Amino acid sequence: MPQSRQPLQSSALAAASLATLRRGDQLFETERRLNAVLNNASVSIFLMDDRQHCIYMNRAAEQLTGYTLAEVLARDCPLHDIVHHTYPDGRPFPLAECAIDRAFPQNNHERGEEVFVHADGHFYPVGFTASPIRDDATNIIGTIIEVRDISEEKAAAERQRLLLNELNHRVKNTLATVQSIAAQTFRGQADQAARSVFDARMVALSTAHNVLVADNWESASLRSVVERALAPHLLAELDVNRFRMEGPDARLHPKVAVTLSMALHELMTNAAKYGALSVPEGRVSVLWSLAALADGRQQLDLVWEEQGGPEVAEPTRKGFGSRLIERQLPLEFDGSAKIDYRSAGVVCGLKIPLVTLGWMGQDVIERQAAL
Repeated sequence: MPQSRQPLQSSALAAASLATLRRGDQLFETERRLNAVLNNASVSIFLMDDRQHCIYMNRAAEQLTGYTLAEVLARDCPLHDIVHHTYPDGRPFPLAECAIDRAFPQNNHERGEEVFVHADGHFYPVGFTASPIRDDATNIIGTIIEVRDISEEKAAAERQRLLLNELNHRVKNTLATVQSIAAQTFRGQADQAARSVFDARMVALSTAHNVLVADNWESASLRSVVERALAPHLLAELDVNRFRMEGPDARLHPKVAVTLSMALHELMTNAAKYGALSVPEGRVSVLWSLAALADGRQQLDLVWEEQGGPEVAEPTRKGFGSRLIERQLPLEFDGSAKIDYRSAGVVCGLKIPLVTLGWMGQDVIERQAAL
């Protein structure tokens, strides 16, 4: 360490009482109030000198670690060697590998998560913030560390993960049950094409569900939704240039992700049966952009365009796919959808104001709570 750095008080001085100070002395009152604040704080606070030895810890830190300040001072070694000396797998944890310690030699403000070792030997996860302490000459003379036990947060996250996995499993079983019912319903009927269409739509719904499960049902990547919807046809094509996908990524509300997935599936299925993908020279492009709305939200502008396929004529009746696209999207999200049956190829334009992330109605509840 550079000689210009002055260490904090020695352990002995840090442990010494202030009995020599008069009760009315300003310094005594300041320290008394500071100790009262620190010892009533819920977060654990450690004060380290330039050797990374702990010279102060509040009551919360003693409860967190299982060590008293007197016990830590008596050890006369870096705090790391007392509460952070071993990895959870049993390997020794050298001080040089400690992210908390880097706040001192590198003069950094460090933040993160680590696993401490309690006085009784059990491991527990913590969130920490470590900041360097400077003297009047701006020399680094120590570190202050704030630590909190995040065991409950980790346990809650694990419970949520298990619940989501169970939900995913149950939804998959429900979809499988629906397919089984459909198989019984369609059995013996001559029109197996209807069964194939039904199965394909169930697969599309399951695929959209998988995209959401990957992100804990909080949101879905727009690009992933598009890619997953086109994946069955992309994988079957030798010429990947038949498809063009271009646009910025964004996070979609789960409800938007599912509806958009189903809409893209219907467009892709129609293109494969009657449109551009029904002939080798056909092409499909999916281009999208994001535009800012007056209320602060973004609007997804997506265009599906087919080229090089058979000449197109507007159908005499609307099928499920057309109704889904032209009715459900505007109805659910106050957007617009239009399918243009141009002779050169189908063009579908979607304008979807993106729903704020979070559960449906969350913004309303939060506004009411703020009143």
